[in-house]
Amino acid sequence: MGASDFANLPHIGDALRRKEDYRFLTGAGNYTDDITLANQSHAVFVRSPHAHARVVSVDIADALTMPGVVGIFSGKDIEGKMGGLPCGWLINNPDGTPMKEPMHPILAINKVRYVGDHVAMVVAETVEQAKNAAEAVVVEYEVLPALVGVADAAKKAGGVTIHDEAPDNQCYKWALGDKAAVDAAFAGAAHVTQLDLVNNRLIPNPIEPRVAIGSYSRGTDDYTLYVSNQNPHVERLLMTAFVLGLPEHKVRVIAPDVGGGFGSKIFLYAEDVCLTWAAKQLNRNIKWTAERSECFLSDAHGRDHVSHAEMAMDSQGKFLAMRVHTDANLGAYLSTFSTAVPTILYATLLAGQYTTPQIYVEVDAWFTNTAPVDAYRGAGRPEATYLLERLVSRCAWEMNLGQDEIRQRNFITAFPYQTPVALQYDTGDFHACMDKARKLAEVEGYGQRKSASEAAGKLRGIGYSSYIEACGIAPSNIAGALGARAGLFECGEIRVHPTGSVTVFTGSHS
Repeated sequence: MGASDFANLPHIGDALRRKEDYRFLTGAGNYTDDITLANQSHAVFVRSPHAHARVVSVDIADALTMPGVVGIFSGKDIEGKMGGLPCGWLINNPDGTPMKEPMHPILAINKVRYVGDHVAMVVAETVEQAKNAAEAVVVEYEVLPALVGVADAAKKAGGVTIHDEAPDNQCYKWALGDKAAVDAAFAGAAHVTQLDLVNNRLIPNPIEPRVAIGSYSRGTDDYTLYVSNQNPHVERLLMTAFVLGLPEHKVRVIAPDVGGGFGSKIFLYAEDVCLTWAAKQLNRNIKWTAERSECFLSDAHGRDHVSHAEMAMDSQGKFLAMRVHTDANLGAYLSTFSTAVPTILYATLLAGQYTTPQIYVEVDAWFTNTAPVDAYRGAGRPEATYLLERLVSRCAWEMNLGQDEIRQRNFITAFPYQTPVALQYDTGDFHACMDKARKLAEVEGYGQRKSASEAAGKLRGIGYSSYIEACGIAPSNIAGALGARAGLFECGEIRVHPTGSVTVFTGSHS
């Protein structure tokens, strides 16, 4: 078939209208909190008000006698009965030793390590009854000094030890690139630009907060978890194989309409495991719906990097080498993909579109008394782009070059192109993209518009930023070689019906 044949096919080159919008816009969406099961009770979590403290005692005696209370669980009820929440990505230190991996219990055992850490779960007939009983749970804490900022962790300030397994609070040290070659390039550079950068911590805020419903059938010994989750297959694998020790075929994870997530609903959370496990203990369906302020405490946060970057250039502004050191805050515990974000998903994107011959990156990852940090909206790639483009912009200022000019001088033009940070690019036309962007922005007439704005007492500016995105962590054998502990598989099924219609099933979520 030729190009003209494809042009006549339906949908080729045409925008496809979304099919799901009508039900969402008319209030017919089916979110997890819309689901109500028979014999359903409600859970509320008692959370730590302290960033770091020993749990001396948890007194549930009075709370158990309150109206509607079905059951209350604390760390002593799960100790020794199940594993902790797993981290799905192994990172090794340069000497080959593995990262430090403290246990992350689903309910705090002996110690809380961040504000919002799970101390107890109260189950009652109604949400109001569960809240009242949760307030009656008496927890005695021995408050300890807390370590919050990643910069303080990197300086080993305060003498705080968060986990006995990591006395210096460092999870791992990781590096990528040829340090000797980079150092040699810097020694012979005509100019070196330096940049210190803070990529601040952020908190997700989805339209629908996290929700989970745990269900258990005595007749079949099967579990069902309804959950606002973007990745139900991984959720089931991690919960069954690593925490509860259940066969996968005995657990079904159902993720209805997600209600927003952008990464924050990919992970296996403690609440999900608590509800699934407790559903059998109490022989009840149990729902938990996070309140907005609770989400701010309990959802995995994003970013939180402190970096120092340097670019070595020749006298014409051509890049010779880049050197980066990043201190990454992982929070109090390792979340599902947390360790991959500041390493595999970050450092490998630091080449951008530029022909920088040598790049060396060091990443120090730290535990702090803050909520766990994981993937959010790009996961490592925005952090890399932000650092690189801020550095390139500063290079242009210091070399007295235009922001477009310094980028065009250093764009990759020959493909395939092997970057010094593992990835190989098969194709690209970055000059064409820049030319198109300049045309769309009407850069040629910018000077006149700037003068007109100044005459009117207003300011006008123009900025440039270029980026490359790496989408899809695949294939699984490559992901495994980079540290993934489970295959990131996808599957599909196509059914052709006697009526001639076709139904396609896929594991991809909206």
